[in-house]
Amino acid sequence: MNEPNLVRRARTAFALLAIALVITSTLHARQNAAPPAVGLLHVQRSVHMLVVSGMNIAVQVGDDGVLLVDAATAAVAPQVIAAIRTLSDKPIHTIINTHVHADHTGGNESLVKQRGTGAPQPVRVMAHQSVQERMIAAAPAGGFRLNAVITLPINSTYDTPTKDFFLNGEPVVIYHAPRAHTDGDSLVHFRTSDVIAVGDVFSPDRYPVIDLATGGSVQGLIAVLNHILEITVPAKFQEGGTYVIPGHGRLCDEADVVEYRDMVTIIRDRVQDLIGKGLTWEQVKAARPSRDYDSEYDGEGGSSPDAFVEAIFRSLKAQ
Repeated sequence: MNEPNLVRRARTAFALLAIALVITSTLHARQNAAPPAVGLLHVQRSVHMLVVSGMNIAVQVGDDGVLLVDAATAAVAPQVIAAIRTLSDKPIHTIINTHVHADHTGGNESLVKQRGTGAPQPVRVMAHQSVQERMIAAAPAGGFRLNAVITLPINSTYDTPTKDFFLNGEPVVIYHAPRAHTDGDSLVHFRTSDVIAVGDVFSPDRYPVIDLATGGSVQGLIAVLNHILEITVPAKFQEGGTYVIPGHGRLCDEADVVEYRDMVTIIRDRVQDLIGKGLTWEQVKAARPSRDYDSEYDGEGGSSPDAFVEAIFRSLKAQ
């Protein structure tokens, strides 16, 4: 027996009302969402790790001012500044970008504008020269002016294997990592504090992103991971000692980087062996050379297993 039209219409009306309430509630929640939470961890000596929206910023504080390694995005700049102010009332002195991607460079301009007053000089925004060149190439016409600190995300570059300076009572050494995650990756070593900020060449619990379009390669990635291991020195029982601040994820030490380097190297070797046997990409994909690591490293924000293996495959084939 068919339902009366009145009952059917009532049920339809109630269903539409429920959908409308859900949509309204979602929009209200978005409009009134709290700003992203910011976490602060004192690493050691003058260096802290600031965590916001899933990415990490290294913060060095001292009498000379505040040094930041990476800048997150413009959207979270107010929260970043507020967190920095709990550590120091000094203005931002230097921002170092570890590479070109927007989640690490997007906040440059906003942080420069909100850096605080009283600084005797403009904020120094540093990166490898290739990062600046890629930004300029990608900018709309007239978007950047080379003589303007605010409108150019980077105003100080280096094009040598290393660059060093002294700030806040300690030597700071920047190492260029060619053709790794990108072609403009930088490691930032705070020598007295014994902390290294490494950007996206290393992020625990997720497969690395090898950005072939911006000059990344698996061989360069393994080379920079080995370089990190040359710099780091563990304390007792391979714990602590030199700390490593990754681009995303938890604070790490040498043992974490060893495990990560071994994973990348083993999967690279497997893919290289399959290429040597004449397998196509589809055949390599079907062989699943990363299968015994997928449960550990297929983390949110990194490469999927297939994307990681394909990047290795394309990188090796392009050699």
